[in-house]
Amino acid sequence: QVQFVESGGGLVQPGGSLRLSCAASGFTFSNLPLSWYRQAPGKERELVAGITSTGGSTNYADGVKGRFTISRDNARKNTVYLQMNSLKPEDTAVYYCNAGWVGGPLPGFTNYWGQGTQVTVSS
Repeated sequence: QVQFVESGGGLVQPGGSLRLSCAASGFTFSNLPLSWYRQAPGKERELVAGITSTGGSTNYADGVKGRFTISRDNARKNTVYLQMNSLKPEDTAVYYCNAGWVGGPLPGFTNYWGQGTQVTVSS
């Protein structure tokens, strides 16, 4: 069964950093692109960053370019990471990962959302 388990969120001051992790299972991890998404209160879930199956290419939402970095570990941990620097209050949201590249999750993955991890940026 497909499963995503996100962790690493928390409360951080503006300008601070966090590193999110997402452990994936139930599919061939190294074959698929992966993405981080976020959902703020009262807003739709949006794509934050994506990475191809090999890690050779990445894409980012305009609002996080230059501040966030997505990476993945195909060899040992079946985990995708999101390093978030220079955090802003508008980054406050629940962060999720899923199989996907641009737009929403890949077909067959749209119902497989983890519990997410809460990121709160506030002084």
